[in-house]
Amino acid sequence: MNTVEQISGIAKLDVSRETRRGVPEVILAEGKSHGDLVKICTRMLDKTGRAIVSRLDESQSSSLQEVFHVTYDVRSFAHARLMVIRKKDFQQAKTGGRVGILTAGTADLAVAEEAAMMAEEMGCSTILEEDSGVAGIHRLVEPLRTMIYNEMDCLIVVAGREGALPTVVAGLVDIPIIAVPTSQGYGYGGKGRAALMAMLQACSLGLAVVNIDAGIAAGVVAAQISNRVARARPRAS
Repeated sequence: MNTVEQISGIAKLDVSRETRRGVPEVILAEGKSHGDLVKICTRMLDKTGRAIVSRLDESQSSSLQEVFHVTYDVRSFAHARLMVIRKKDFQQAKTGGRVGILTAGTADLAVAEEAAMMAEEMGCSTILEEDSGVAGIHRLVEPLRTMIYNEMDCLIVVAGREGALPTVVAGLVDIPIIAVPTSQGYGYGGKGRAALMAMLQACSLGLAVVNIDAGIAAGVVAAQISNRVARARPRAS
């Protein structure tokens, strides 16, 4: 198989990325015409059996649904602007990796869903616990109990506004944490800037930070960590 598939005048697709790095190619929909998206997805499906498309607008999403929903399995997401299109016989191997995702608020679910989707498409199982932010910090107890009980290998903690939740979680658990600031928030320090700075300044150790709204990036890092842990985990006899 060629490592790069060229669609003349449109794109060069890294179709061997998953074999090389364990990370599937993701098609960014922003700035692409409907026709170009269909051509790119068709080529990805032909070469890898799956096309992952991010940051779709409603018109693009409807267009892809119309083209692919009969012949392929199409999965859309309730909050994130995502679509995963698969051949009917495509099987994603399970790695045994376990990724937990916490959100500070309901408004952070779009970014959290990006992270969960990416971890799942890299073979991990995921648990997503929403609306556990510090404004009602008692809400955090049961979600954290769930993550510890299920022995999650890595946590993704998603928060906007002042971005406090990852720092709190990092002070309570011994699990590696990927913090994701979101663009929720307004006024001075709004659009995710205060959240990003707070996470970068976190005094709790064991916490790494990705860019604002970078759910897919967080999902990749968490899955890579979790998949390595899973390979080292003793297998049941």
